[in-house]
Order: sequence, then C-alpha cells, then structure tokens
Amino acid sequence: MIAKYPFRAMGSRILAVLDGVSSEAETMLEQVPAWFETWEQVLSRFRKDSELGVLNQHNCAPIPVSETLWELFQIADWAYQYSEGLVTPTILNALESAGYTRSFDYMTDGIWMPLVTSLPPSFSSVELLPEEMAVRLPSGIQLDFGGIAKGWAAQQAMLRLKEYGPTLVDAGGDIAVSGSRCDGNPWLVGVEDPFHEGESLEILQLGRRGVASSGRDRRRWQQAGSWQHHIIDPRTGYPAITDVFRVTVIAPNVLEAEAAAKTVLLLGSQAGLDWIEAQKDLAGILILEDGQRRYSHRIHEFIWSSDDAK
Repeated sequence: MIAKYPFRAMGSRILAVLDGVSSEAETMLEQVPAWFETWEQVLSRFRKDSELGVLNQHNCAPIPVSETLWELFQIADWAYQYSEGLVTPTILNALESAGYTRSFDYMTDGIWMPLVTSLPPSFSSVELLPEEMAVRLPSGIQLDFGGIAKGWAAQQAMLRLKEYGPTLVDAGGDIAVSGSRCDGNPWLVGVEDPFHEGESLEILQLGRRGVASSGRDRRRWQQAGSWQHHIIDPRTGYPAITDVFRVTVIAPNVLEAEAAAKTVLLLGSQAGLDWIEAQKDLAGILILEDGQRRYSHRIHEFIWSSDDAK
C-alpha cells in the first residue's frame, strides 16, 4: 500500500510518498509540511525575516548561523567546486535585476523594466568561519540557494521518512528515493514532456537514487520585451543562453543530481553531454529547444518499458 501526501512549499509542488504504510507512518507523512515550513523560514530569500533574509541584509560582519544554514553553505561550496563555478548562490542580485523579485506563487505575467545586470561575485569571496559556525558576506553580495535548498529539503525529508518504509520525496522536480519498494521493484518516475503538459517522454525506474530536472520552461517571465528565466549564467550575469530546454539527471543522490542538471543546462547540449559522460555515476536526458533529445549512455539502465513489467 502506498500513501501520498501532496502540498505546496518553497514555491513548488511537493509530494511525499511512503510504501508499506502503517498508522505511525501516516502520522509522520502529515508532519512533512511542517518540516518544510521550518526549513523555508531558514532558507527562503523571499522572506525578509528568514535566517537567510536577515543574513542578506548584514554584509561585511561575521554572522553566526544555524546548523541548517551552515549545512547549506557547505553544500553550496561543494556544488561551486563540482560545477567549476557554474552553480553558485551569489546570483540573487542578477535574478532580481532580471525580474525574479518574488515567489512564483505570487508572480503574474507582465513586462518589467529593461534588463540591467552585472557579473555575480564569486562564491569564493564568501568567508566561512567553521570555528564560530559563522559567515561573512562581502558588501553587495546576496544569496539565493534556490534548487540546492529544495534538493536538500527533499533529501532531509526522505531520510526522516525512510525509517517507516521505502520513501520517495519530490520537491519541485528534485526527487530523493530511499531504495526499492517493499516488493523489491523500483519506483517509476516520469520524465515530463516540456512541450506537452501532462505527458511523459520516458519512465525512469529508480532504487536508491536522486533525480533532478533543470529547465527554461517553467520559471519564466517577460522583461525588456523578451522572455527571461531563472537560470542565471554566472559567466554573464544574465539568464542563460543555451540550446538545452530542459535536462533530467540521475545521480547517487538528489543534491548531486541538482548540481549536475544545472551545470549541464548552462554548458549546452554538446559540452553538457560530454560532461555527464565524464562522470561515472551520472545519467541524463537532454531536451533541446527544437524538441530533439540527447541521451547519455548510462541512461538506458534506468529507462523502464512495458516489457519490464512482464
């Protein structure tokens, strides 16, 4: 028996799923929205009174941070190194300049002022002080943990729930899976077709893995007479110009999948696919602007077909 608990948090649709459900497990599922609310009050850049919101308003001086926020800084530092600087939280000023000034739960279609931005500062300029568990932001730097925060939340919720049965947590497309289902079969996860809402391009079969998608099709708006989106290229300070429309990556965990998906989208289809192939633990599907698909070699290990059910 599978129990599902859908809700909204972090500006996204969240789904927590448990297999082999007991009454105790159902009670735990009901607590998941409260976990996300607690994490959002630490990590949301849209809430001025969140811990991150307050930190963004205090530059130059060392500020002690909570264990949750400190952990996100460690993950952000890893993702920055892993992606060779392409995945960084220091893009908030560029995001706001591009028009992404409030949560998508409250954004409406419209035309913003002309797009003016500058190169985001390097994450290496953020000073992490382990002995004090404190952070010093140089003047002018503001942070948005974005997809990394959602991936972290999905991972944390999965780790808490897996004590009660096989678990899948989907936080706006960042999916953490604890392992195979109770009957030993994999979880089946659809890769959404960005050109046909509600349809899947492929079905993935997953055990203990993480999945993440990054794309230009969802969080987008009009500004300066053209469509903008939320994936900022730190090499330019502008929404990324790339032939990849959406990419889905499978990795050993959701945090690695999240960082890899954004890296591939920013690199573009050829360099991005080469980068995936160079990482022995990754597999991916790239969907291009014209609808073409590119598959990594390893992805075929994870694609389910109806023959698998026979």
